[in-house]
Amino acid sequence: MPAFRSPVPIFLAASLLLGSCTQVRPPAEVPAQAGRTFKPVTPTLTALPGATLYQGTSAGLRGEAAYAIEVPANWNGTLVMYAHGYRGEGENLTVDAPPLRAYFLSQGYAWAASSYSANYYDVQAGVEDTNALALAFERLTGGKPKPSKYLIMGVSMGGHIAGAAVEKETLATAKNRVSYAAALPLCGVMDEEYEFQWLGDYTLVAAQLAGLGPRTFPQSNYQELLPAIKQALFTSTEGALWTENSGQGARLREIARRLTGGDRPVFELGFRLAGTQNAVFGTGGADGTLNGILTRRLYGNEGRVYRWTDGPLTAAEKTFNDVILRVRADPAANVARPGGLRWLPAVNGEFSVPVLTLHTLGDFYVPFRHQQLYRQAAQANGNGDRLVQRAIRAAGHCEFDGAELVEAFNDLVTWERTGVRPAGDDVLTAATVASPTYGCRFTRKTRAGVEACPTAP
Repeated sequence: MPAFRSPVPIFLAASLLLGSCTQVRPPAEVPAQAGRTFKPVTPTLTALPGATLYQGTSAGLRGEAAYAIEVPANWNGTLVMYAHGYRGEGENLTVDAPPLRAYFLSQGYAWAASSYSANYYDVQAGVEDTNALALAFERLTGGKPKPSKYLIMGVSMGGHIAGAAVEKETLATAKNRVSYAAALPLCGVMDEEYEFQWLGDYTLVAAQLAGLGPRTFPQSNYQELLPAIKQALFTSTEGALWTENSGQGARLREIARRLTGGDRPVFELGFRLAGTQNAVFGTGGADGTLNGILTRRLYGNEGRVYRWTDGPLTAAEKTFNDVILRVRADPAANVARPGGLRWLPAVNGEFSVPVLTLHTLGDFYVPFRHQQLYRQAAQANGNGDRLVQRAIRAAGHCEFDGAELVEAFNDLVTWERTGVRPAGDDVLTAATVASPTYGCRFTRKTRAGVEACPTAP
């Protein structure tokens, strides 16, 4: 799966099966991921003024992982764990400093980040290795006192890690367990089933609309057919923005709109961004095992009805749904496992600490729909009041402004300290989300190509 870079480290790959604990027997097979080897790269960061930096390698779930820890002289006792996004399938394991590194230190917070002991979409290693690093803080810093409080922040795949880290299931089954006081998942995969359904659906639908739909799954020659698929759906795929044609391309756009969260500002700009379109299409032809994270197929589209219009199903939509290939997911692909986390850790909406999320409205790789599903899961578990969500008027994946991040972090830590819940956005009411001014409340920068919010009189 190709890596896609944005100004903030991101995810790039995806996930499946919201799953709660189940009595299905876990598969006996060992995923290919368990046998892969990687090479940790010791960071070469330079300490910021007034701080002490510790970096090296330490034991992780699948081998050695690299790490960095930075502690300010005026440390307030709180440690912020930072979880990076998807790294692709390369051998080298690298560490990212958090985007709020300087701000954390200026406010007296220490931070720490792991490379994880594996690449690919290995959220299991991400959770375990991030937690292991937090627990090793005293040893790796030469005897500094144990943190009085732990917070966790992550982007994209790291948002999945941050969300999973505070789940009841993780606290019960992880090998390394940390009781975080609050979590800040950014542009995160907040429903591990939906993300892989989305990637599988979009690439399958695009092939079908282009007249190149498969008869069997996986479509092993998808990448060979991709130039023809794009030519059938887009009038231009050159430059930073693509242009869909008015026929099958417009249908693809409208199916994507409905699959990713419904009508909302910035969706169409996000749909046309070359970077994320290429990233999504780059997953075409996958076999549904997350490139060896699982042993069985997680993707399935049985019963899914693809729509490009509202109202009654049209004859053309009925024909399309009748002929598109139907794929059955394996119900045992990602069940709970004895003695450890699932191969793909679950985000079930079962958490007991404050969680604040940010998500861009036009994100085409990890769509805004994640926030709607996360809200529903939290409310179903009685945790609606523990979750605050904010929509940002931007098209890119993890395209946040520094002011938006600082505001979110400050509001989260104040909430955790005082118990006073900050404001957020309604992500479920369709008319609210579709409003031309939706997302204005917490957007602090007008992006190119995005309509500016009205100014107060």
